[in-house]
Amino acid sequence: MSSPQILLIRQARIILPNGELMIGDVLTRDRQIVEVAPEISQTVVARQIDAQGLTLLPGVIDPQVHFREPGLEHKEDLFTASCACAKGGVTSFLEMPNTRPLTTTQQPLDDKLERASNKCLVNYGFFIGATADNLPDLLLAEPTPGIKIFMGSMHGQLLVDGETALESIFAKGSRLIAVHAEDQARINQRRQEFANIHDVAIHSQIQDNQAALLATQLALKLSQKYQRRLHILHLSTAEEAELLRQDKPSWVTAEVTPQHLLLNASAYEQIGTLAQMNPPLRSPHDNEVLWQALRDGVIDFIATDHAPHTLEEKAQEYPNTPSGMPGVETSLALMLTAAMQGKCTIAQVVNWMSKAVAVAYGIPNKGAIAPGYDADLVLVDLNTYRPVRREELLTKCRWSPFEGWNLTGWAVTTIVGGEIVYDKGQVNTQVRGQALTFL
Repeated sequence: MSSPQILLIRQARIILPNGELMIGDVLTRDRQIVEVAPEISQTVVARQIDAQGLTLLPGVIDPQVHFREPGLEHKEDLFTASCACAKGGVTSFLEMPNTRPLTTTQQPLDDKLERASNKCLVNYGFFIGATADNLPDLLLAEPTPGIKIFMGSMHGQLLVDGETALESIFAKGSRLIAVHAEDQARINQRRQEFANIHDVAIHSQIQDNQAALLATQLALKLSQKYQRRLHILHLSTAEEAELLRQDKPSWVTAEVTPQHLLLNASAYEQIGTLAQMNPPLRSPHDNEVLWQALRDGVIDFIATDHAPHTLEEKAQEYPNTPSGMPGVETSLALMLTAAMQGKCTIAQVVNWMSKAVAVAYGIPNKGAIAPGYDADLVLVDLNTYRPVRREELLTKCRWSPFEGWNLTGWAVTTIVGGEIVYDKGQVNTQVRGQALTFL
């Protein structure tokens, strides 16, 4: 029988579950936190970390990523993506079904879980994707955080845009439904109106605020009709935020990306097609309303929608350019920098990026620094600012829409299951995460 893996983190600024800050020690044994106290006397310790001056947070749970494996590994794969997660303080992720083959039945779900067990440095879970005719699979697939429905911005089998097909999914079962809410009919109409325009800035007009609002209204209507657990992915508009502010059932949650909080359509002038994503970047007014909705609890948490493409793919002429941008390496530092600027508190960032995600998806023992919780932790430096540099990124696509931004709160040490997976610029590629469970 192997000896227990024991780790002692000394004199960190610990963000406690109630949001308060305590300078103290954290002791982990094997995969769990066993003690949190101002000072821990422990004689037998495999490893100690002197965390003086650093802030200890629960590891980030990123609930929406596209890691491209299988089938699109030239953009990203589970190993490179999980290295990027470790560097960014992300200790768990939930990945989307638009890989090749699509994750729409148990077999490709099992395949992803097997790949992840061999390759992922952090913890993992995989959505099952809805088609117009795979309802039995949606009801039976295990383990999965939920059903992903692309109401728009998709083509092929994963596009489910007809109300009849959508209603058949909402009407049966109790599993969480996560929607990409854009109205495909309006997008198609707007594409015709703006055909032959190659300025990427038109993307935000083609997939406009109204396209998002129409789909969110429909998803809410169906959710209310069947009292079905609904999660609205990457909310992007002021109109959607106000809709939820007026009428948000207790079983509905929503997320926002750092991109939709911190970037807007002016980014097209600076970074061109690197700013292209779905749903698109919006206006400064949308930024402000989304921030307020997040602070007020109308929006529940943060996700990156990490969706890498190669620079060669992004260099094509619009509309041939793919939508999406990477995000797992920068999300925590972006949000902590916003906290240092007074846009929110560090305790709010912890809730939005860890605890609230664990609660929404029923992930046990994640998202807090307390005895009995999993030892998924990140030590960050809030005293040092450093720019986002392309050459330092670990994502396979090797670019960021935030290149050059001067950020604080970068991960110094990331711990997954009590093991140090990232420390001062070095990734420990021997660590492996575990499959997440969902209650």
